[in-house]
Amino acid sequence: MKCLRRLYDWVLHWAETPYGTPAIFLLAFTESFIFPIPPDVLLIALCLAVRKKAFYYAMICSIASVIGGTFGYFIGWHLWDGVFKDFFVNNVPGFIPNWGIVDGISVKDMSFFGTVGEQYNEYGFLIVFTAGFTPIPYKVITISAGIYHDYINLPIFLLASVISRSARFFLVAWLIYKYGQPINKFIDKYFNILSLLFIILLVGFYLIFKIL
Repeated sequence: MKCLRRLYDWVLHWAETPYGTPAIFLLAFTESFIFPIPPDVLLIALCLAVRKKAFYYAMICSIASVIGGTFGYFIGWHLWDGVFKDFFVNNVPGFIPNWGIVDGISVKDMSFFGTVGEQYNEYGFLIVFTAGFTPIPYKVITISAGIYHDYINLPIFLLASVISRSARFFLVAWLIYKYGQPINKFIDKYFNILSLLFIILLVGFYLIFKIL
């Protein structure tokens, strides 16, 4: 936890430098497939520092995140076996340890990835959208989507990513732009809960529409 706190503080310090824009781009890009700290942290700090540029920072964050997500998709599709798999499984939170072949059986068929893989075929857009908008680790979904590219093609992945990541970051930027510092505590305390409730409602309406 101390290591994560130091990393969190290191991310925040970029808001006090002239390199805030390239920092938010790199943070949003890498967070989409490997970095553990969400870009919202720096996005909020930058928006508070220069409120008139809030939507500019949200745009940079959204573009970089989708590009990073596409790179994660590429990793899952073309680079997963070998060094990349070992590195992610052993070092990146959200990936199941010893994921691979056990006693001749692919562990992906018995893991979170296997469950997700089975669902991509029917709910691919919703899965990516949910991860892109909520606290669910987006990086796990970007890479697993690439692994299961036969079930979720790149255009659907990109569409869900563009909509969800833009909605998330522009919502944060709008709240900061409109309400400034007072809304910061609200975002920090309730944003994750509200985003999950939004997804629950979205999935609920989707299932009702499908049944009807």
